[in-house]
Amino acid sequence: MTAQPPDVNTVTALVADAAAAPSLHNTQPWTFRYLRDIGVLRLYADLKRTLPRTDPENRGLHIGCGAALLNLRVAAAAAGLAPLVRLLPDPAYPEFLAEAHLCGTGPPDAALARLSPAVRRRHSSRLPFREEDIPGAVREGLSTAARDEGAQLLFPGAWHVQSILELVRDAEDREALAPGVREETARWTHTELPHAAGVADGVPGEAFGPRQRGTSVPVRDFAAGRPMPGRGWAPFERHPNIALLGTARDEPVDWLVAGQALERVLLLATASGLVASITSQPLEWPETRWAVRDPVSAMAHVQMVIRLGYGPEGPASPRRPVADLLDVL
Repeated sequence: MTAQPPDVNTVTALVADAAAAPSLHNTQPWTFRYLRDIGVLRLYADLKRTLPRTDPENRGLHIGCGAALLNLRVAAAAAGLAPLVRLLPDPAYPEFLAEAHLCGTGPPDAALARLSPAVRRRHSSRLPFREEDIPGAVREGLSTAARDEGAQLLFPGAWHVQSILELVRDAEDREALAPGVREETARWTHTELPHAAGVADGVPGEAFGPRQRGTSVPVRDFAAGRPMPGRGWAPFERHPNIALLGTARDEPVDWLVAGQALERVLLLATASGLVASITSQPLEWPETRWAVRDPVSAMAHVQMVIRLGYGPEGPASPRRPVADLLDVL
């Protein structure tokens, strides 16, 4: 616990962990400002990194920034800090997403601190997983992690999983017929192998995973029909473990809540020996988003589709240097 503002080196380390969060197309749409005299770290949306075709309402941007905020909270707890966090503190500036008062004097959140080793290990795996069920106790733990952040995580039944897979294919077909969406995807994904040196954002070709053969799991094909020499095919799991993350409402503050819940679930999954990939493809089209939710559940708005399982971790995507993300005043 501390009543003194943390030094710049400590805050730099916090931001480095925050920036390990997932984001749509790995755009990393966040920036930070540290007011060192008062120990306040602010999180802003980087509006130069929006995806106007894929994410016109900036829902995905908020979810990614919420995930970065959760990582920040985890790193702060591991450093012995007890930050006081406010979401959307100034309605006049919607890009000002959150602020963390790092001089809180309460005890650090022990549950969050335990997730710290998973922050740098966690990344999306678009490789095939094993045909293996996730134990009920592990599923319940992941659902509890989402509830702890004010969201809901549910594991749909087999019939609903098949429906979701069909909606993913529908979304892929819609994307194939939308040149603007395809161009946006191509701008943020890199088909060359190996990954070009010096590129610090977007999805590298190594992280695409193989093309699917004879199966259908909710993994976005970032190649989107573009030639990609050296990329192979592989059979994926026939019965993927799918979870839906959702919220009761669907406003910007709820998207930030969903992002924090998503990252808490993913960190706990990583700590539990699971790997994961996430997709929002069927949620990016109003015509299919409503159909993703489970009609027998209380989840009103699905915010992310998560594929979980046991298998290889896969390669990580690059991250921007902290010097490009953090201003110190």
